[in-house]
Amino acid sequence: MNLVLDFGNSRIKAGLFNGTSLEEMHVFTSVTDLAHALDTFNGIARCIVASVTQQHQQVIESCQSRFNIVLFSHNTPIPLKNLYKSVLTLGSDRLAAAVGAFTRYPGRPVLTIDAGTCLKYNFVTAGGEYLGGAISPGIPMRLKAMHHYTHSLPLLKINNSYDKLTGTTTEESLLSGAMMGAACEADEMISRYFHLYPALVVVVTGGDGEFLCRQLKNRFFAHQNILLEGLNTILNYQFEK
Repeated sequence: MNLVLDFGNSRIKAGLFNGTSLEEMHVFTSVTDLAHALDTFNGIARCIVASVTQQHQQVIESCQSRFNIVLFSHNTPIPLKNLYKSVLTLGSDRLAAAVGAFTRYPGRPVLTIDAGTCLKYNFVTAGGEYLGGAISPGIPMRLKAMHHYTHSLPLLKINNSYDKLTGTTTEESLLSGAMMGAACEADEMISRYFHLYPALVVVVTGGDGEFLCRQLKNRFFAHQNILLEGLNTILNYQFEK
């Protein structure tokens, strides 16, 4: 069994894979909760860790004697040609999601949109070349920024049922600006990529991906666990090489 760990800004995701098949998926809010759960996982032969924080150190130290662990970095071999010009600052989550999406749709240009703390756009050519993409504030960050940088605007949480274009109160206007604005941004980004690459495949994932999917006008595929799938592909590729 492969154990895949993704340490994000808000959550820790754990996936248990049998070959290429995802058998279990768990979400944790703290390293302590993850550590307790690791004791219940059986049959793990190897593990890959991707992290945009430093929380992973504790887990690696406690588990490296139990199974083979790979810390995903810019030096880790991947089944894509990485043409990003600043690989040292490329987030592991961006690259892993791109690998997962291209593995599902090989031979096609693929745009992956990860709707989380940030909106992350990652593009891979039909020939398997990772070029990069774009990063913009995610929906929670937009709401927090409007509260933080003004004197009177309230701090709101995402309302996943919100779908009004025209807000008729200050609260609704904030939600429309943050949520509908993010959806309009994503739709326009997709349209511009389609103009350049008519055979484009769009993959949407991330914690706010469900809301985004309800709003997008362009065609797309929703794959909530594409990042975990990408990490598992990278782990298998590592040992195959």
